[in-house]
Formats: sequence, structure tokens, C-alpha cells
Amino acid sequence: MRHGKTFNHLGRTTPHRKAMLQNMAVSLIMNKRINTTVAKAKALRKLIDPIITRSKDDSMHSRRMTFTYLQDKEAVKELFGTISAKVADRPGGYTRIIKTGFRLGDAAEMCMMELVDFNELMLNDSKTKKAKNTRRGRSGAKKAAPAAVAAPAEAPVAEAPAVEAAAEEAPKGE
Repeated sequence: MRHGKTFNHLGRTTPHRKAMLQNMAVSLIMNKRINTTVAKAKALRKLIDPIITRSKDDSMHSRRMTFTYLQDKEAVKELFGTISAKVADRPGGYTRIIKTGFRLGDAAEMCMMELVDFNELMLNDSKTKKAKNTRRGRSGAKKAAPAAVAAPAEAPVAEAPAVEAAAEEAPKGE
């Protein structure tokens, strides 16, 4: 009986599904980002998160067990080299799935799956955010208003002589 045995077979036989997920895992490790369907990405996440967790312990046993899943020496080197160093302090959640819309041919829901610590744009955004004023009082608005009024008043004064000088030279040139 099949009681409680529910997971997405992805419309493939067992060896085909295992080979596809293995190839996708290697591509994700080597490229740090892949585009795929949401169903495949969710299935891949269940496979790749334990592998990345195992890479935190750099031992011969961990490397050999990881190689049994990936079957790619370069991917194992990349995983234990750069990836394990970046995710050493992360307790889990190594991947991010960003939905990108629907595929044109069959309307399958597409996504971009990436390793969390390797997206430079999101890492820069989190570093540049400054502390936000959480008070809702009006005292902050009153302080900001005089500074905003003073800045535009200075700018036209500085530009005015340059505009007048350009206007005076134009008739002389004719």
C-alpha cells in the first residue's frame, strides 16, 4: 500500500528523476543560480540542503558521501571549498526560490533558484540599509522640513549668474 507516500514524481521514472535532480544539484553548486520550474526547484531543495549541511564538516567521510549524491569531483571541490565557508554560520535555508512567471510554451510556473549567500545584489542591499526611525511622532518631520526648504533656495542662486552670462554671450556671437 502507498499510505502517506506523497512526493512529486515530476512525471518521470525513478532513475530519470534521480539523474535529473543530480544534474540540477551539480549545476546549482557550480553556477550558484539556475532557472527551472517551481516543482523541480522544490524537489531539488529537499536534496541539496542536506548535502550543503554535510559539507560543513570537512572530513573524508563527508566528501565521499557527498560524492555518492553528486558524482562530480569538481562540484564536490566547489561545495567543500567556497560554499561551505560561506554557509558555515547559517543554520539552514541555503537556497532561495524566486518565481519569475510562466513559461510561454506550456504555461509552467518558472522560477530562479539560487544559493542565498551568493547573491551580491541582495547582500549589498542588506548592508546599505540604515536604521529606520520607528517613531510616528511629528518631531522628525519638523526637523526635516527646514533642511529641505533651505537646500532649494541655495541652488537657484548659484545657477542664476551662469544663466545670465550665457544669455549675454549669445547675442555677441551673432
